[in-house]
Amino acid sequence: MAEFITVAKTSDIPPGQAVVVDVEDLSIVIGHVEDEGFFAIADLCSHDGGPLGDCDLQGASIECPRHGARFDVRTGAALTMPAIVPVEVYQVRVVGDEIQVVI
Repeated sequence: MAEFITVAKTSDIPPGQAVVVDVEDLSIVIGHVEDEGFFAIADLCSHDGGPLGDCDLQGASIECPRHGARFDVRTGAALTMPAIVPVEVYQVRVVGDEIQVVI
């Protein structure tokens, strides 16, 4: 059964920034979209399997450093080629100062 797990503190991730956390056997990108809150997506580009954690976060999208594919961090949707498959998105909630995701 899926459960919420604390992965970071809100103070650890200022607006416009993202970090990679390892939860169980998953690497997840946790980021803070200014005026929209926190997001969590798989640290795995759907185009070639490269990591997204070293990516450039711009607004609500993130760009893969390997081939430039962009993804909407709220929905996981592939926004630009060469990616066409969305990345996995995890449900996020904030409880006090804890960022939690469903695993």
